[in-house]
Amino acid sequence: MPDADFTIHPVSPTLGAEIRGLALSRPLGPATVSALAQALDRHLVLVFRDQALSDADLVRVSRHFGPLDKAPITENGRLHAPGYEEVYVISNITENGRPIGALGAGESVWHADMTYLETPPYASGLYALEIPAEGGDTGFLSMFAAYDTLPDALKRRVEWLSIKHDSTTNSGGCLRQGFAPPTDVATSPGTVHPLVIAHPTTGARALLLGRRPHAHIPGLSVAESEALLDEIWEAAVRPELAWHHRWRVGDLVMWDNRWTVHRRDPFPDGQRRLMHRTQIAMPVDQRRTGAA
Repeated sequence: MPDADFTIHPVSPTLGAEIRGLALSRPLGPATVSALAQALDRHLVLVFRDQALSDADLVRVSRHFGPLDKAPITENGRLHAPGYEEVYVISNITENGRPIGALGAGESVWHADMTYLETPPYASGLYALEIPAEGGDTGFLSMFAAYDTLPDALKRRVEWLSIKHDSTTNSGGCLRQGFAPPTDVATSPGTVHPLVIAHPTTGARALLLGRRPHAHIPGLSVAESEALLDEIWEAAVRPELAWHHRWRVGDLVMWDNRWTVHRRDPFPDGQRRLMHRTQIAMPVDQRRTGAA
């Protein structure tokens, strides 16, 4: 199939671009796939409006960016689309008294996905099937921009520090199956990563914060760690650095999980929201993102 023509339209000064003129329900040629991968690396978030995708289409498109993980285990178990273990269902809908998806209708904190793993996911794709009349927007924030805006003294302080990413709860604050509530962030389970990381090609520096709840900086007391993490998050997560996507049915949003954090605004629980998500594993040649 010949490669399709499309245009790229940035949506904010720090991250995000809308891709126009591309129907993802059709096969993508190699030049198109390469151009989209480059656009994702540059803009960190890509928006495809007015798509008509089956779960098979969503899996096919996502696989162009890398191998797919299975849907994660959530507070409600492993919830995936029928016949597609790679398609994670995010929803507040219940059927026969049981939730069909995860994360409900509440607010999610700023976070990157599954940074409690030794090798966190590379990217995700989120496709809108049903959306509420109000709320439920998704915000994104560049961790390059977050690092760049830190005061110089704070940059020097965090340069060689690490951070432990909690593995007990999800982005909605719910306890994952098989874990006990954390009582001491210094000893609770999680993976330690550098706090400052570098892009493997450009060398640009970014923060690797994961999420704020239950995080800990090894080598510091809990009180010292809490105070420093509060200072970092306050300096890094600024409204002027964020861009918020207002959903329409048929939107597919893809984001680079390495260099961004995201969050969901709450919405009324009586209004249905149904999203299907894929999670793309880190490319093998980028699995060691070193400290800055």
